[in-house]
Amino acid sequence: MRSSLFDAANSERQTAERWALQSGKMLRCALTPDSPEIISAAGAMVAYQGQMDFSYQGSGGGMRLLKKMATGEGANMMRTRGHGEIFYARQAHDVFLIQLEGEALTLNTSNVLAFDGSINWDIKSLGGAGFMAGGLFNLHLQGHGMVAVTSDGPPMLLDCSQQPTCVDPQAAVCWSANLAPQIKNDFKFGSLIGRGSGESFQLAFHGPGFVVVQPSEGVPVVRAGS
Repeated sequence: MRSSLFDAANSERQTAERWALQSGKMLRCALTPDSPEIISAAGAMVAYQGQMDFSYQGSGGGMRLLKKMATGEGANMMRTRGHGEIFYARQAHDVFLIQLEGEALTLNTSNVLAFDGSINWDIKSLGGAGFMAGGLFNLHLQGHGMVAVTSDGPPMLLDCSQQPTCVDPQAAVCWSANLAPQIKNDFKFGSLIGRGSGESFQLAFHGPGFVVVQPSEGVPVVRAGS
């Protein structure tokens, strides 16, 4: 049997690293019985080898659960333990690894792929944005460990320290946790009739830190009755 499909470039990349990119669009994670579990977005697992134990986490208890019930954000997450390799991907989006060394990071929930279970996490709301901008509840991560994020296309890194930076909520991938984005509306009320949240509202960042932007506004939100 002959095909370019069987080229060595398409084979699994063997590595001793716990977190490694199989390609620019697929992540390979190694698990052992002694290693921390991996928390991933539900549906992000595309394959695994070995023995794995999966459990769905939900958004957690207490305030995290209340936020999920009120907004629908913070979709179920999957906890994985085991011995072997597991592969993650999302809609052929680009995958990037971020090593946290005690720092904190805020992510758009739709761009979270997976992270070490040793990292503390919580769902944070952008006050007043719940109904205005489609329910902006993001994931706050802090601690030591690896984080995998996705970007729908090549991302752009913006420095928010020099001047105000406004970003479409669906285009924001992640940003410095010390930044407190504000909801900004540059449109008059009359111009919003018949429009989705999209460009009607932006996240305004200003201060020492960064925001990562993807060249996409994500999958359009289909509202009931539309």
